[in-house]
Amino acid sequence: MTQTPSLPEMIDAIAKTFMVAHADDSDAHLAQALVYNAGRLAWRMRDQGVNIEQKTSVSDVVTEADRAAERFVATVLQALRGEDGLVGEEGTSQESTSGRTWVIDPVDGTYNFSSGSDYWCSALALRDAEGTVLGAVHRPAMGYTWFGGRDYPTSLDGKEVTPLTDAPAEQLSLATYLHPTSIQDPDIRAAWQKVASGFATVRMLGAGSVDLSSVADGTWGAWMQHTVAEWDWLPGKALVEAAGGATKEISAGGVVWCLAGNKQAVKEMEQMLRG
Repeated sequence: MTQTPSLPEMIDAIAKTFMVAHADDSDAHLAQALVYNAGRLAWRMRDQGVNIEQKTSVSDVVTEADRAAERFVATVLQALRGEDGLVGEEGTSQESTSGRTWVIDPVDGTYNFSSGSDYWCSALALRDAEGTVLGAVHRPAMGYTWFGGRDYPTSLDGKEVTPLTDAPAEQLSLATYLHPTSIQDPDIRAAWQKVASGFATVRMLGAGSVDLSSVADGTWGAWMQHTVAEWDWLPGKALVEAAGGATKEISAGGVVWCLAGNKQAVKEMEQMLRG
């Protein structure tokens, strides 16, 4: 009687097959292929049904698809980029001996993902001592892959996006997120309101890397959120900067806010927070 492979065994087999095809890839090609395949893996698993677990709250959740997608990416990188460090949202950790570290977000927007929404993605960044080298984001439901970095103009499905140009906040949309507990904090709420009230409109959709990618391609005007983990920040940060935009981290209201958008809008957002 043939024993059915466990999920980790199946993921490892998928990773081995992937590595055969991508062993000689550049960092740029490897990053894009990894987020594409990680996102598609999670999407297929969701279609088959996944278990959902709470992490810190009812809105902070994780699924077996998150863990499977992270295992896939980490397994490939450990084999093909063994000297590089790894940091993953679901616990992957490997020290770097090369000075470079890959930052993995297997499913960004897990609450959306677990609720059946299409507003989620898989994201990956590479950083070194000088900053963020590159970022790659794949949104499976739409088939989009964004990519860009220090030496790569931001692209959407291989086509360079229109570079970001200066425009005032009052003419733009703001993509953002504020957890209910932060809304209840008067200092945080006041800092957020200073910025949000300066924009033409506000969107709160719950997947930071999709938001930031959409800022980079011009869909949204700017982005802000506080206390952002590096896996939620670095992939999109790389894309915005490589599209000619700006990013900034500013302390206000007792927390650190991450800002992204065209250079004029980010400068205005900083002034709002400091005002």
